[in-house]
Amino acid sequence: MPRVMTCFSSPSSSSCFSGYLSVFNFYIKNSRSLAQKQTITTQIPSCIYKFPPKMMLSKTNNFLKSHCLTTHTLPPKLHNQFRSGDGNVSSSIPIPRRSKPTNLRLRRASTGVKASLLTQVKKSTSVKVVITVIETVGGPLSHLGISQGLDGLTDLLGRTLQVELVAAELDEKTGEEKPTLQSFARKSGEHENEIYYESNFEIPDDFGEIGAVKLENEHRQEMFVKNVALDGFPSGPINIHCDSWIHSQFESPEKRVFFSNSSYLPSETPSGLRRLREKDLVAQRGDGEGERKASDRIYDYDVYNDLGDPDADSELARPVLGGPEHPYPRRCRTGLPRTKADPLSESRTDEVYVPRDEAFSQIKQATFQAKTVYSVVHALIPSLRTYATDPDQGFPFFSAIDGLFNEGVHLPDIPTTGFLGNIIPRLVRSISDVGNSVLRFETPEFVDRDRLAWFRDAEFARQTLAGINPCAIQLVTEWPLKSNLDPEVYGPEESEICKEMVEQEIRGFCTLEDAIKDKKLFVLDYHDLLLPYVERVRELKGTTLYGSRTLFFLMPSGTLRPLAIELTRPKMGDKPHWNRVFVPSWEPTGIWLWRLAKSHVLAHDSGYHQLISHWLRTHCCVEPYIIATHRQLSAMHPIYRLLHPHLRYTMEINALARQALINANGIIESAFSPGKYSIELSSAAYDLLWQFDLQALPADLINRGLAVEDPSAPHGLKLVIEDYPYANDGLLIWDAIKEWVSDYVPHYYTDASLIQSDTELQAWWTEIKTVGHGDKKDEPWWPELKTPDDLIGILTTIIWTASGHHAAVNFGQFDYGAYFPNRPTTARVPMPIEDPSPEGKKKFLERPEAFLLECFPSQLQATVILTILDVLSNHSPDEEYIGEKIEPYWEDNKVIKAAFERFHGKLMEIEGIIDARNADLSLKNRSGAGVVPYELLKPYSGPGVTGKGVPNSISI
Repeated sequence: MPRVMTCFSSPSSSSCFSGYLSVFNFYIKNSRSLAQKQTITTQIPSCIYKFPPKMMLSKTNNFLKSHCLTTHTLPPKLHNQFRSGDGNVSSSIPIPRRSKPTNLRLRRASTGVKASLLTQVKKSTSVKVVITVIETVGGPLSHLGISQGLDGLTDLLGRTLQVELVAAELDEKTGEEKPTLQSFARKSGEHENEIYYESNFEIPDDFGEIGAVKLENEHRQEMFVKNVALDGFPSGPINIHCDSWIHSQFESPEKRVFFSNSSYLPSETPSGLRRLREKDLVAQRGDGEGERKASDRIYDYDVYNDLGDPDADSELARPVLGGPEHPYPRRCRTGLPRTKADPLSESRTDEVYVPRDEAFSQIKQATFQAKTVYSVVHALIPSLRTYATDPDQGFPFFSAIDGLFNEGVHLPDIPTTGFLGNIIPRLVRSISDVGNSVLRFETPEFVDRDRLAWFRDAEFARQTLAGINPCAIQLVTEWPLKSNLDPEVYGPEESEICKEMVEQEIRGFCTLEDAIKDKKLFVLDYHDLLLPYVERVRELKGTTLYGSRTLFFLMPSGTLRPLAIELTRPKMGDKPHWNRVFVPSWEPTGIWLWRLAKSHVLAHDSGYHQLISHWLRTHCCVEPYIIATHRQLSAMHPIYRLLHPHLRYTMEINALARQALINANGIIESAFSPGKYSIELSSAAYDLLWQFDLQALPADLINRGLAVEDPSAPHGLKLVIEDYPYANDGLLIWDAIKEWVSDYVPHYYTDASLIQSDTELQAWWTEIKTVGHGDKKDEPWWPELKTPDDLIGILTTIIWTASGHHAAVNFGQFDYGAYFPNRPTTARVPMPIEDPSPEGKKKFLERPEAFLLECFPSQLQATVILTILDVLSNHSPDEEYIGEKIEPYWEDNKVIKAAFERFHGKLMEIEGIIDARNADLSLKNRSGAGVVPYELLKPYSGPGVTGKGVPNSISI
């Protein structure tokens, strides 16, 4: 492009030009130095200031068409402003230099003006640098105003991005870093949502390999840089992957560095990049002081002290999670001021800080998820709460529950709901004849296939293996079942489920002793976890709680049969310890008591699923891995690049959860049985149950007694329940991940000494253990990190947790939980035989169905939960699925690329295996009349609520 100021030759340039003139004085006023003001006012191209606007913008005046500024019409003093790089830069503003200025000369070229050394002619290579910037969702008009005008003027002057090329190696003669090559890049074109900026360099042959690129954003607003491409080298083009926001130089003068796509261990870092490598890590660690700004890239740790809001109401105070009293993983530090009412608690804000690149990108359609969740929690749910005449009103009939999917809920005709139809059309539909909108839910596949399935014991049991919480059931290895709680406080340690009860139910199959020996008895045991919270929870309005145990028997068909449910209330004040065992019955009262007992257990299981299997084990425990990875592993580290796809977007959704889901009086507290103690309960579970080594799927199955090691069996494990869909499909994903990691790690670590001498890797693992999960730092079960096999095990566990485990417990939430009688999130009234009043007993005997409906969530609770489950079960239109797309870093590495292609091929093969399993009618836990096929671990999916698909990371 030979013309320097191409904007002036376009038909629409006059209005554009007028806009630049209108902000020109503001630009001068806000220049950072007197020298810069003088430079701008004296050396702006003459066609800007010599001609009055009327003359320039006259329809009959052809000045703009015939006097485009070229190299022939450069104004005085402009030539000597080019120091190096692209002569197309149409600005006379001096280019900053950190090295000694060099005498330059101008020479004509087909691409414009180029700068080259005058004092010493060297062999050089002409290289074109193209920087791809992604346009934000709002487009070029999304930031109209003074800043936008100034940024447009910056583009016009060719000063959008300052580019520095960094040599990979030190100067052989001096032993110091070679001076960088600098230039400004000017806008050269755009396509769809990509904008291109380019610059030309003459790179001396002795400069050597390009190791990194530094970029400085001259705009007053941030920009998202996709990549930097350098073309012209004899060996072929070089691509540097960025995918990062670059803040304005006016916010921080520090330039962003992007390393080449080549990966290096710390000891192998090219000499010219070692200082930059360490400097970039230090910048991301911060100093632990001050309040974080939205543009920061700082990763630091803090406790969960931001869930309560004691300044608003003392009832909203919550304990700090993290520390000896309430052990917990650490979150990202925000630095917000402490509350006045509680100096240990952090104040709340509408915008929760996450490092800039962790936020849902404005340029990514994944913002679909963020906007949807924000809309639901900040607009839809508040309007529902306002509209509800009685927040405690239950459903009078089961047909009223069906109405949520048929007629829907009419929303108030207020501004906060008017726009929701555009953001969440799946949920909110406009009604033209009424003038407002209706919230109507899609019928879940579970109900669509068999609307009465939730009523049956067989389905109740099947979902422990193939539902959304398939990782809680465990083998019974001892009898009687026992508690580890203090019997003086919580009652007898032995369960009331006795041998006679069990053998009455399994009569004709085997004895109790044989059932235990043959591994046919299983239990959902929420007794010890919940019992300490029963008294406190029962003090809350509209909820109740028990400790519970549910016993199952493995039938010859491979399916489970529920045998007994035990509900326990500890001594409370003047009320004695209460305990009852319920069994399947064939008489009316017993049948309804069994159904009510199942409802309580399902509420316990729903809470355990949401708070522990889902939030704690994935979202919460993964955040320290993310923080440590950015603080201790350089962006050029091969392990950083392996983990990064699996750690993206998680911190943003976690921040949103702290803001509106798990906070005091948030959605979880208001709709799940533990109420205000919900997240404190997850802390208790972390203390009692969480171990890093047991997050590995094979170890988890063995620990729960659901598998035994068997080298001759597939995956090296023999499942105790052969038809266990979560385990069968999960092991396929686990093995595929492990095989991929086992190919990747030895490519960089050929022996154990490289693992042990990798300072960044060792610091990363130490920080995860001692800081991120510091409350568990002294536990003996932490894996060592001394060999490649150690590293393979650790990485496979982290990747599985963020991908397979999260997918299994998240994306089926709407299908299984939307029809809430199948999985109620809370039980609002106790069993009718616990301290019954005459009126309560009469009500139960006359209308047991009404008693069950009263136990279910209220209409408001159910509507809120259905709404959030729909949103959380959604796949983004551009979801990034595991093994689907290779990272740019690996494209040019033949070994790693081949390994990734094998990984992708394996996952495609798994798709077919799962389809075949779901078509096999002999597998009764995943197929049969009215049964929803188990697809939660199928790797790939389309957008929306699909009940399948394994994303790379926890992005919702």
